[in-house]
Amino acid sequence: MSEPRRLIGRQPQETPADQRSRPGRARRFPPDLLRQASRRLEIVALVAAALWLSASLLGHVALGFMDHGPNWAMPVPPDGVALGAIVVSLGLYFYLHGAPRDPGRVINIGLAYMVLTAFTIGVLMHWGPEPGVQTSTNPVISWIGPVLLMAAAISPTPPWKFAVAGFIAASMDPLGMVLARSMGLYRFDSIGDAILMHFPTYLLLGVAIVISVVVTRLGYQVTREREMGSYRLGELLGQGGMGQVYLAKHRMLARPAAIKLIRPEVLAFGNGDSAQTAIARFRREAETAATLRSPHTVELYDFGLTEDQTLYFVMELLEGLDLETLVRRHGPVPPARAIHIVSQACDSLAEAHCRGLVHRDIKPANIHIGRLGLRHDFVKVLDFGLVKSVSAQKPDAFDSLATASGIMPGTPAYMAPEMAIGDQVDGRADIYALGCVAWFLLTGRPVFETELGIQAIARHLNVVPDPPSRHAPAPVPEELDRVVLACLAKKPDDRPQTATILQQMLRQVPGERWSQQEAVRWWAAHRAT
Repeated sequence: MSEPRRLIGRQPQETPADQRSRPGRARRFPPDLLRQASRRLEIVALVAAALWLSASLLGHVALGFMDHGPNWAMPVPPDGVALGAIVVSLGLYFYLHGAPRDPGRVINIGLAYMVLTAFTIGVLMHWGPEPGVQTSTNPVISWIGPVLLMAAAISPTPPWKFAVAGFIAASMDPLGMVLARSMGLYRFDSIGDAILMHFPTYLLLGVAIVISVVVTRLGYQVTREREMGSYRLGELLGQGGMGQVYLAKHRMLARPAAIKLIRPEVLAFGNGDSAQTAIARFRREAETAATLRSPHTVELYDFGLTEDQTLYFVMELLEGLDLETLVRRHGPVPPARAIHIVSQACDSLAEAHCRGLVHRDIKPANIHIGRLGLRHDFVKVLDFGLVKSVSAQKPDAFDSLATASGIMPGTPAYMAPEMAIGDQVDGRADIYALGCVAWFLLTGRPVFETELGIQAIARHLNVVPDPPSRHAPAPVPEELDRVVLACLAKKPDDRPQTATILQQMLRQVPGERWSQQEAVRWWAAHRAT
């Protein structure tokens, strides 16, 4: 590959990007954490609008009963301030509730909203509903303090920026007193008295700044933990039995990629020797998989082991969808398209089998179809994470770990009989699974529909499947029926012996071929789906 492999145990050379990502240097938060912060701010804005409204109404009720019954017509000057706070809060809610917003802008808007909320509290704290000259300057705890603490906790704001905005917000109480004095509602000697009266708010500001520092460092720690070699993880794309798949970018080249993480608990099962054996096997077989050059095999850019013993693959990022999604959304495909898809998958498996590797988990979800350059309906075989050498004569440590963690190698609905009973497998097990995939493409359903995986395995062992033509909505040529049923033979010796032979058999099926023009038209019509 064009990029050197970073193998387990090898320390990557430090790059300028690494230096920039050290603690204390500029570092970016993961996008998903920023989106979560934006969602929290959205909820806070809606709750604040409800609180301002209820506080205003309850204030009328309380003051009315003090005057022998509620008086809804009683003028209360602070109502205008509360109404403004309600309008601003609802405006912020609807702004964030719409299309996704720039995270940096959301953080700045959140700080401005905090200051505006503090100003509203500062005004209302010193402007009573029944004006009268107040003279007390005893220290008090204002509601601005809790606002500062909450703002620090919900939004990952740079501490220096939060400190500046927080100081302005904390000063809204003294400012409220100054405004009240200018209107004859408050009397005190100096600004110093107003500040000393609200020193508890400034103390809470210090606590809020500490919280902001902690939240920021936690976000940076997430960023560091998500950096795999030269790649930085982004949003979660999906997850399976053994781990998760994340969007990632190369820090130097800005090349998009997909990273699959193998869960550490899978390796942690049993004693340390078992985990080390699994790591050694991972390294050996990842190196082998990295040498696969078929254009129909997903390209492996990098692989390695993190400090917390998480294994990872870095793969090319694909445009399109997997066959499982394709059929679930759009229904069965025409026979010509099914032949086109399965033939390309044969190209990938043929190379892997020639190198002594068996995929062991061929299924619609692990076959991707999409666009590559100017070619449409281009197939990529995914997830060689369960790849196994045919030279292994017995289950290895990784198999034992996966099984003990509740993960059975392969998928019951697409599992060859010999694999289900634990016999030695070779490339013909993948041929069987590919026959199941072809059956699914033609009919829109698995060969054997069952509620439990063990039931599917039992039927694969004992039940002869129907030809796909009996269940397909479109006519299926007899020759294609025979090819699919040959792949589904119970005995490996009765199946096509290699993926190349299967590919030749598919090409000999009479009928029109699926053309690039048809593929382009299909993708143009379904681009939004």
